[in-house]
Amino acid sequence: MKSKFFEKHPIIKDILNLGGFIILIVLGTLFLNTYIYRSYNVVGASMENTLHNDDRVVVNRAAVSWAHFLGEEYIPERGQIIVFVNEDEEAVAAYQAAGIENPVTCTVPNNIKDQYIIKRVIAFPGERVVVKDGIMTIYNEEYPDGFVYDTLWRKSETDGPKEYTAGEVDMVVPAGELFVSGDNREGSNSWDSRNGLGTIPFCRIIGPVSFRLFPFDKIRGF
Repeated sequence: MKSKFFEKHPIIKDILNLGGFIILIVLGTLFLNTYIYRSYNVVGASMENTLHNDDRVVVNRAAVSWAHFLGEEYIPERGQIIVFVNEDEEAVAAYQAAGIENPVTCTVPNNIKDQYIIKRVIAFPGERVVVKDGIMTIYNEEYPDGFVYDTLWRKSETDGPKEYTAGEVDMVVPAGELFVSGDNREGSNSWDSRNGLGTIPFCRIIGPVSFRLFPFDKIRGF
């Protein structure tokens, strides 16, 4: 019956086939964007000289999705550039009104400025971070006397964190969170864990940056 109907009305069959194809494309795109890869535009100069304003980067969502599938928290590597969700200020205010001074929020806000932020991973839970006289030093069990972050992780004059780090910091990274910083750390060029952003819960990480897609003459991996 159906075959005869479509033989008499081939245009309806074509419309249904086209509609099914479009639905599959949309569902496939949503799946890839949610679980595999996602792209973002860089806004501002906080990651210079590694990334610049209007650069288009692709984030590896698969690493986070796989960790969550295994029931684990995704933990990036030191020195990786990550994209994460900004804090939901309304949720924080609600927690603080209930007497919780330092809430860890993992909700995804919809209408706040700078919903997604890009920074570099500096330190992990339990590590002490000291910024003094323009130098960032990390203390942990492996380096009880501390190591200068830029000595190990700086790549070149045109890539990676700038040598001078502004601010005065002496803190221990809380459990389940990361200390992050922009590469452009001179003055107030980067809003990060040193100056107001605070440490970042693992649960708010979107994923590590895999490569820069645009400008096309500066395509590269990370």
